[in-house]
Amino acid sequence: MPKAIVMGDPRHFSVRGGANPHTRNVLGIRKRVDADRARRQWHGLARALSAHGVAICVIDPDPALTGLVYPANAGFRFPSDGPQSIFYLANLLPTRAAEREVYRPFIGAMGFATRDIVHRFEGEADFFPAGRRMIFTYGAIERQRFAPRLGIPPWRRIYGFRSERAALDELQEIAGARPILALELTLEAHYHGDTVLAPFGPEREFMLAYMPGLAPESRDRLRAEFGRDLIELSERDGAIYAANSLQTDYRGGLYLFLPEGVSNDLIRRVRERGVEPVLIDASEFLAKGGGSIKCMILDLGQISDLPADPAAAEFRERRSYAKLYGSG
Repeated sequence: MPKAIVMGDPRHFSVRGGANPHTRNVLGIRKRVDADRARRQWHGLARALSAHGVAICVIDPDPALTGLVYPANAGFRFPSDGPQSIFYLANLLPTRAAEREVYRPFIGAMGFATRDIVHRFEGEADFFPAGRRMIFTYGAIERQRFAPRLGIPPWRRIYGFRSERAALDELQEIAGARPILALELTLEAHYHGDTVLAPFGPEREFMLAYMPGLAPESRDRLRAEFGRDLIELSERDGAIYAANSLQTDYRGGLYLFLPEGVSNDLIRRVRERGVEPVLIDASEFLAKGGGSIKCMILDLGQISDLPADPAAAEFRERRSYAKLYGSG
């Protein structure tokens, strides 16, 4: 069955905090978003997803909360099906913390009970299923700031990561008997796990991985865990966030939405595993916001597993992409 997802209207997408390396130029100055290009690309992604059977609910934009265009950080649903499913709200970066109180009523109106994560943690961007296991990615949490250095310019911006390792115990309690593979991130330009790793395949048993984004010990653990099912991304594919992708199924086929510009070799390797690539231009969101396809999507599982409450179903219909934008 196709997926149900949440996306955030891009009307106010801009760089306010400049909280990752993609949002600033070499001098540390925040970049300016091409608003028309961003809207075209967002609607192009939404239309392509809709054409593959994906049901999209859209969050209204807020000029003060430009990060709402990246709802993968909102939290995660666990388990991904069944009446006992709960949506766990992320504990976001301080500059985005106010988003939680936007997501809470929206997710609740969609029919889900919600709970808060206590530790610093940014949702399914850092916690997602891969085969029989869950993947959890984390890195050092830093106070974001400028620091002096030798060179031109004579300073550098320190960004840090978004989910702390201390969240692992909390997540394991939620996951129960399902094992969690914890992996450490090391590149600030790849500050979420979904920019480095992408499970796909019938059971999400295959893994795209940009290995330079992981600590050496985590690379070893990933190789040992996935073996021949691991596809290590090239520098070029890693840099354009090939791992920031989403799989859905439609009419008996599997489709992996990948950023435009990925290598022919990667396209071939994905097809060899029975999955058809769908290439999407999300370049404005990566170049200015540090997020690509998956960052713009909160995955709520299969449409058939959504809560059946009539009020929730009516809300989802009212907030659907087709209802709000028609053809986009």
